[in-house]
Amino acid sequence: MIVGISGGSGSGKTTVARKIIESVGPDEVVFLQQDAYYRNLGDMPLELRHKVNFDHPDAFDTDLLLNHIEALKEGESIEQPVYDYVTHSRKTEVIHVEPRPVIILEGILLLASPQLRALMNLKIFVDTDADLRFIRRLDRDVHQRGRTVASIISQYLTTVRPMHLQFIEPSKRYADVIIPEGGSNLVGIDLITEKIKAILARVG
Repeated sequence: MIVGISGGSGSGKTTVARKIIESVGPDEVVFLQQDAYYRNLGDMPLELRHKVNFDHPDAFDTDLLLNHIEALKEGESIEQPVYDYVTHSRKTEVIHVEPRPVIILEGILLLASPQLRALMNLKIFVDTDADLRFIRRLDRDVHQRGRTVASIISQYLTTVRPMHLQFIEPSKRYADVIIPEGGSNLVGIDLITEKIKAILARVG
């Protein structure tokens, strides 16, 4: 079973995913984050890397993600890339991932990809107010990704917000379930979790 969780940056997608994983059981789930599949820009000068639009679908190596999903579906293990957000390049190390009954995908542009949507059994969109999403993104990028406040604001106005309006928000129409307010919506998360457990019980 493949579950896709999408929504804007800072919407609470990862929190929703982790609560589902905790409830379903970590031994049953593979968790793949679209952020790990940014294209490797290691050969590009660092100054140019900072100017790349990381909120456009072309920023992701979707072919690799599709190949990894297909491999896991076939019962094969994968070597998931690890992305360095400071240098905008892939690290040399990878994460070995074994196949499991449930694959949970999480990322801002999952539902914008017809190829990824076609693989999903359940499509979820986490819908959170823009001001809250921006505050969360600001806090994360300062403390986890070594960014300055000025650079975060500039990126938000230049690419994050325009790309959200162009690609992410319209992709909401493809969702089977919309969860307002992300990880704090315990009722919505419980309903989804019970659906996943019921499907696993039928096929298991």
